This record gives sequence, C-alpha cells and structure tokens, in this order.
Amino acid sequence: MVKKVLLTIIIAFISAFPLLNKGLPPTHDGEYHIIRFYEFYRTLSDGNLYPRWAPDLNNGFGVPLFNYVYPFSNYFSAILHAVNFSFIDSFKLSMFFAVIIGSIFFFLWARQFWGDLGGLVSSAFYSFSPYHLLDIYIRGSVGEVWALAFFPAFLWSITKLIKDKNLSYGFYSSIFLALIIFSHNILAFMFLFFSIIYSGFLFLTQKERISIYKLIVVFILGIGLSAIFWLPAIFEKQYVRGLEVYDYSSNFPEFYQLLIPSWGSGFSGGLLQNELSFQIGIANLLAVFIGFIVLIKKKIEKRMIYFFLISFIAIFILMLSISIPIWGIFPFMNYFQFPWRFLSLEILICSFLAGSVVLLWKGKILAGILIGIVVLLGIGYTKPAYYHMRDDNYYISRSNFIDGTNSPGNYFNTIWAGDFQKQKDMVTVLNGKISNLRIKSTKYDFDVDVSKDSKININTAYFPGWKIYEDGKDVDISIDKKGNFSFVVSKGRHNIVVKFEDTPVRKLATVLSLISLLIIVLNLLLFVKIKK
Repeated sequence: MVKKVLLTIIIAFISAFPLLNKGLPPTHDGEYHIIRFYEFYRTLSDGNLYPRWAPDLNNGFGVPLFNYVYPFSNYFSAILHAVNFSFIDSFKLSMFFAVIIGSIFFFLWARQFWGDLGGLVSSAFYSFSPYHLLDIYIRGSVGEVWALAFFPAFLWSITKLIKDKNLSYGFYSSIFLALIIFSHNILAFMFLFFSIIYSGFLFLTQKERISIYKLIVVFILGIGLSAIFWLPAIFEKQYVRGLEVYDYSSNFPEFYQLLIPSWGSGFSGGLLQNELSFQIGIANLLAVFIGFIVLIKKKIEKRMIYFFLISFIAIFILMLSISIPIWGIFPFMNYFQFPWRFLSLEILICSFLAGSVVLLWKGKILAGILIGIVVLLGIGYTKPAYYHMRDDNYYISRSNFIDGTNSPGNYFNTIWAGDFQKQKDMVTVLNGKISNLRIKSTKYDFDVDVSKDSKININTAYFPGWKIYEDGKDVDISIDKKGNFSFVVSKGRHNIVVKFEDTPVRKLATVLSLISLLIIVLNLLLFVKIKK
C-alpha cells in the first residue's frame, strides 16, 4: 500500500507541479483571492478569530465579505503567509496541497472497492480530470479545488464507517463534511445531496448494518460544526446585494461540448473560439465504458457499479438544457448557478469507475496503460499560457483591485450602501476635536472633545453588528443616505469605541459549532482511551 500511496502522490505532483513555478498564472479568480487573503490575514491579525469584515475594500468603507465567502482557503493561506510565503505563493500552494491531499484520499476511498491497484488508477484519473485542471489553471477556484479534495476524504471515512462499523470514522466523516462546507458552500450543497444518496445506498447493500441514527448524527454534527459559516450567510443574506446573480438557464453546455475535448480561457457563454471548456474528458468517458464492460463481463457484486453508472447518466442529463423543467421544479437548484458545475461530481464518478478496470484484468499492465493515457491526455492542460511576474504589493496598492468589493459588479455590498467615495479620515466631527485615534480592522477607539452636542460620522459601511459605545454605554446609530453611519455625542470630553460585534444569529452559529466540535473531540478521545 505504501508504494501505491507514493505513486499516487507522484502522479498528483506532476499534475500540480506548474503551481510551483515563479509568478501567478492568469486565472478567472486568482487575483480576487489574493486580495481576500490579504484582507482576511489583516483582520485575523487584529484578533478576530473568525473574520467577517474586509476593512479596506469598498473605497475603505469596508464590506462584510467574509460573512458570506467560504473561509477554509483563507485560513490556509493565512498559515502560509505567517511563515513568510507571499499571498501570491499562498494561493498557488493552497491549490497544490489540495491536489495532493485529494489524490491521497481518493486512493484510500477507491481502494475500499478495487484494491490498491484500482485505487491508484482512480486517483490518477482524479488528478488529471479536465475539469479538475480547469478549476486550477483556468478558473483559479481555490475553494472548489479544496472541496474536491475533502469530498473523497468524506466518502472514504463514511465508507469505512458503514462497511467496518468503526464509529470513530463517523466523527471523521463529520469533520470532513464540515471542511467541505468551509471550502466551498455551493459545491458543499451539491456534494451533500450526493453524500446522502451514496451513504443510503451503501447502507442498504450491507448485510450487517450500522444504526441509521448514527449515520444521521454524522450529518448533523458535520452541518453543526460548520454552522459558524453557513447560518449567518443564509439568515443575513438580505442585508447584502448580488448573492444570486446568475441565470442558470443561459449556462447549459451543449451535448457535444461535454463529449468533445476543448480548452479555452474564456467564461461560460463567451465567444465560441475561446470559451470555457465543458468536456468530461476522453479518459473519463473511457472509464464509464469500462464500467459498462465490467457489468457485462464479470460475475461480481455489481450494485455499486450500477449506482455510479446511473448517477453519471442522471448528472449528465442535469447539465443539458433538456433538464430545464427539473431545474424549475426544484428552485434550490438555482443556487448551483451554472449547470456545468455538475462536472465536479461527474469527474469523481468517472475516476471512481476507472478503478474497476482491475476486475477485468488484475495485472499491472492494463492499469499502467490507463494511467499513462490519462496523464498524456491531461498534461497539456497543466501548462498556463504565461505567468504574471508581480508581487503582492501590485494588487494591494492598486485601486482597481482594492477599492471595489472583490467581486464582479461590486456584489456583497450592503443594501444601505450608495456610491462611496474615498475619505481621508475614518472619523469626522464638526464642532470638536478627535484625539488618540486607534484604528483596527473592526474596532476604532478614540477620544473626542466637543463644545456642544455634535454629530460624529463613522466613514464605514453600516452592517448589522456595528456598535458604538460612549464612555462604555451603548448609543443609538443613525444610517446616513450614503450607507455609512453616525451618532450624536453630548457636550464635553468622551471616550468612544466603535466595534463590529456578533449579531444573535452569529452568536447562535458560534455556539452550535462549538457544541458540535466538543461532541466530536470528546468522543474521539473516548475512542482513543478505549483502544488503549
């Protein structure tokens, strides 16, 4: 097994090696993430253990970006930056490590069904699947790459739980499920549905079954552990603009685009000659064909192969415009934004089926040939057209990167916000003097001396959670027409503290996450004690 794991890592390393080159590959989202990493790290450094506010964006008025954007890649980059990697290198290394971790867990999952050799084949197909490489080298979607890494980890642990009845894997499953949600909320929603169906099917195929209640607890704990992210994002989405901005009906790929190889750096719905690639991949289609051959030729337990082949066909249909009535029946599917996002599931299914080749021929020759084919077909997609030779300061210091809201069309801006123009001062007062001003990302502390009752303007975008304390006492806030906020201070000298605090929803979410974490940790410690 150790040799197969090493081979798995080597193959994954080959697919991710260009990320180690100097410079930044041109991607759709890469430059956005560099700014996010910078803002997240700054807020984290100011003592906010779970940042929700990006202070420098929106012309310096701030924006609640991290209340809605998946946090895992931001934390991972913060760790890398803390040990002196640039934010640009942190972006590339984050995806690099995600590829390696994902390949290992894919091997561990697939070997539960196909053995070590089949697991190696499946992992190679995973590493070199076109959509996987598209996410890395064209889209630069670091969140999706991490979700694609943690999903095989969840499938491995939930499979071990159901097949081996080892309850410790149930708690690992909860952790991996939470990590998927922390990695990318949209893919997590998609993967959650598939996970429930997969777990249920695998559960029904077992002669000796684990308690169904234990499976339910796995999902409850995983969702509860990640509540600190998804609960405020859902229940406070009415305070921002632009969270649902894409029309899924105009983003269905054509039938031939899913089957015929293509590669481009454009966007969905762009010009035909350079639009985004929607291919499943020749090697992955070959893997599906292998699955059908195994069904015909081998007298084996075929239920799992049936399950994945049927899943492949169903998901394939969901990516075509003929499925529009289905999308209309289930409104929650709008949340997926792009029908072609189902390629994330399709490549996992195909990669899993590729390992079944060992059921046709147990020798290493056919497996080696298949690995060689998938590497040769995919290696060309790992080469960026060029690299931007820039440093972090290039992005942090430029208005076109730092002054917006870090999203197309300035989404994530608050519903109160108007057209913010840069302000020289964070705090202004008409009839008085401000002194001892100390500014952090989510806290302003200063003294004010006014000759009469005066209005003090806080040049920060208002969002629920901002509080003002005058000499330790909470004061009323007024929201200005532009979307920033102010208050009236009484005559005399006062100490003022402006803080961004948790709302009741955020406090509840934090409590749910802490309770779930405590349950998981205590039970894992109990298992370790029993084992000893």
